[in-house]
Amino acid sequence: MVTSSSRVEPLHWKVVVDAVDPHGQADFWGAALRYEPEDNSALIERLLAVGALAGEATVEYHGRPAFRDLVAVRHPDDPYDPETGTGLGRRVLFQRVPEAKSGKNRLHLDLHAGPERRAGEVARLTALGATVLREVSEPAGVWTVLADPEGNEFCVQ
Repeated sequence: MVTSSSRVEPLHWKVVVDAVDPHGQADFWGAALRYEPEDNSALIERLLAVGALAGEATVEYHGRPAFRDLVAVRHPDDPYDPETGTGLGRRVLFQRVPEAKSGKNRLHLDLHAGPERRAGEVARLTALGATVLREVSEPAGVWTVLADPEGNEFCVQ
């Protein structure tokens, strides 16, 4: 039995997705989840000012400086660190890798729209750039398997 005085704090976590185009993936998933891109511009400007970050390691993203190889989206209601812009709750981080996706995902997101909203959400996501891969109907449920713009599979239930 664990008492409140001996409780170990849970770990914070984020989902990290490898991407050829992290900013494009952040735009897709931000719109898909209705999350917002993190604004790390204050941190980036401080790092540039002290020479801890090279200018070529940055890009302009949504009108402000951003890391070239990393960008995250976060739930709009979750807290964030005002000094760095980093979310302290539900986040998805996209990191640049040189190679395109190959093979089946070992991990994927399930988006829970509910039976009455599933078709509308699938239509919205395909308009954002997703591709429908297949429809599944099993005793356990009904869902649609899609791929994001870089081919990562996810499901809408």
